Amino acid sequence: MAVVDRYLEAIDRLDSRIHAYVHVDRGARGSEGALGGMTVAVKDNIPVAGLPWTDGSAVWRDRIAEQDDFAVARVRAAGAAILGKTNLPELAAAVGTTNAIFPNTNNPWREGITPGGSSGGSAAAVAAGMATVGIGTDMGGSIRIPASCCGIVGLRPSPDRVPSRSVDPAGLSVIGQLARTVADVRLLFSVMAADAPQSTNAKACRIGVADTTALGMDAACVDACKRAADVLEAAGHHVERIAWESEEVAAGYAVVRRASMASFPADPALFAPGIRKQVEQGRALGAIDYFQAFESATTAAHQVVLKPLLAGFDFLLTPTLGLVPMQIQDVPPFLSEPYGLYIQFVLPVSFAHTPAVSLPAGLHDGLPVGVQLVGRSGRESELLDLAEQLEAVDGFGYQRPPGLD
Repeated sequence: MAVVDRYLEAIDRLDSRIHAYVHVDRGARGSEGALGGMTVAVKDNIPVAGLPWTDGSAVWRDRIAEQDDFAVARVRAAGAAILGKTNLPELAAAVGTTNAIFPNTNNPWREGITPGGSSGGSAAAVAAGMATVGIGTDMGGSIRIPASCCGIVGLRPSPDRVPSRSVDPAGLSVIGQLARTVADVRLLFSVMAADAPQSTNAKACRIGVADTTALGMDAACVDACKRAADVLEAAGHHVERIAWESEEVAAGYAVVRRASMASFPADPALFAPGIRKQVEQGRALGAIDYFQAFESATTAAHQVVLKPLLAGFDFLLTPTLGLVPMQIQDVPPFLSEPYGLYIQFVLPVSFAHTPAVSLPAGLHDGLPVGVQLVGRSGRESELLDLAEQLEAVDGFGYQRPPGLD
């Protein structure tokens, strides 16, 4: 198939410096169907039959998946070609994409810059034109973070819209979609969710905008959000500022995430030192620690995200991240205080169980910046409609990184 061969050629030409893939299937082939002609990069914590399934860990370096995840099976049945598996941090537990067994993944926009994480390999592959679309997971922002860093579109669907063989003990992780356009995200989501792609009639909406927080943020992130708000207001939508707080959510997540990591069936001594420490901390937690943390984080997320949506706002608009893309070595340690500043807008959405999409909102110092749109649970179609309105305006939407031709 000529399409597959073109993407394999792009991988051969570009991935020796980006390191998005950890395994490429040279025999990948698609078929006729709704996704015929599409090529797909799959994060390596999602099983694809016959391909490696490492979770970014030496523990499972030699594991081969016996069957496709449900979502992968649907994509394959719809005609897409699965090009291979993409890099991630060990156990998907970081906001960059580095681990002990594969080379660091670079941002296609600039070598040495993080692509974000934990779905950074899939995002980098899509941004660089080494796959049409990507599949990743999002527990605390792991689709939206790399989408913003790499300048592409990333959708975190409502929980349970896309089925998975894997069970997240915390009930926060979802399988999400990455693409260069909202239209491709919509199509991929419709197949994975077994839901016909829909586009609703445009109407004036009430949109709550959060562009200030007690934690603060980089000026470029504020500017991207304000530009998006201005565009939406000019399009006839009613825009109002809303409050945004994330500290309680982040504090609860720090406990919940450690407990989730502790559930992996392996000796902690086999993990890299940073992960080992967090797994051991998770296994030392009691049930009351977990439930109190989960309740605290969920209550805070309800106040920040759900309360405005239940009080008459149709959508929320925020920066995707609190910091612009950074050097790989400067990525905040997982669950640290700087990490809380970075993920202050994506994390509350996860605990609110609402869908959200990150959309490219131009560049700062030659690197992408994104904005996040949040919708009501189960309303992905309406959310993507609004994203398409914004995408169509100059200054928003995908741009091809320089130096790839």
